[in-house]
Amino acid sequence: MKYTKVCVALSLGMGLLLFNPMEAHASGTVKSILMENAGAGAMLQAVLSYEDYKGYFWGYTNLGIANVDNNLNIRKEPDTSAKLVGKLPKNAACEILDEENGWAHIISGEVEGYVSSEHLLTGMEAVSIARELVQNKAKVTCDSLKVREEASLEAEVIMMVAEGERLDVIEELDGWVKIDLDGQEVYVSSEYVEISEELDTALTITEVLYGEGVSDVRVELCEFAKQFVGNPYVWGGTSLTKGADCSGFVLSVFAEFGVELPHYSVSQSQKGTEIDVDEVLPGDLIFYSNGSRINHVAIYIGNGQVIHASSPKTGIKISNYNYRTPVKATRILVD
Repeated sequence: MKYTKVCVALSLGMGLLLFNPMEAHASGTVKSILMENAGAGAMLQAVLSYEDYKGYFWGYTNLGIANVDNNLNIRKEPDTSAKLVGKLPKNAACEILDEENGWAHIISGEVEGYVSSEHLLTGMEAVSIARELVQNKAKVTCDSLKVREEASLEAEVIMMVAEGERLDVIEELDGWVKIDLDGQEVYVSSEYVEISEELDTALTITEVLYGEGVSDVRVELCEFAKQFVGNPYVWGGTSLTKGADCSGFVLSVFAEFGVELPHYSVSQSQKGTEIDVDEVLPGDLIFYSNGSRINHVAIYIGNGQVIHASSPKTGIKISNYNYRTPVKATRILVD
């Protein structure tokens, strides 16, 4: 697609700012146009070359935002029958490479493919929405990061987080960062994280190689669970579509396969057979704690990943199994 110009509109009188030159890493041309023409209560429309703001919008040069209720399918080719290679969740961002015949060629996160153009917001409409969606993320830069109850080296270490994980930032403090981890407010040292503004990106869908000895029911259970990625987290809920908490999600997934489980992560941890975490197979359960007791459960789905109802903010999602330090694993399914 050929994009040569971008229209940036400011309405200072209404207090609406779609482009903030004081925040921009833009060229002098962009800044001078905005600063010289902006007047109280005036509507400014500055026509800029595409290169003038390239890379400004959180690293995207041609930003697209998924305008769907749940997930937008990403396909290998621009055809509804083509292989599914990923999903772009509601309000997730992508780089639009090209557009033709109703299909947009995109890259989002680690996924490249094609999506229906009609379900993407573009241009300044996408930028305006993205400004409300962008989040501060803290990327872990050390092998294993200690997470503490309070912003102090004397505070209890309640879990460890693996390198490369991106954590939701609540607040930056003196030498510490308060983060939201599965709905729990905890603290990490600012020395071992890199903070940046980020937008959500696509979910990778790969053909899961389960290996020998893994039953069909395990594969089916994991594939069944993955279809609910992006659905909401609701405390005390058990609905796979309208909302569930971590144990409610596990309870309802296993119920589809004739397995009854209690609705509480501690109680679920007492069911089945305890196994070493490094021995888990797809369909096994992995448990996490807040330091004193088990408070979270997830389903292992293979390839070092789990699926879980994470928090009210992120809903049902896929994470690395060691995004927090696992404290227990159990085998519920009997092959």
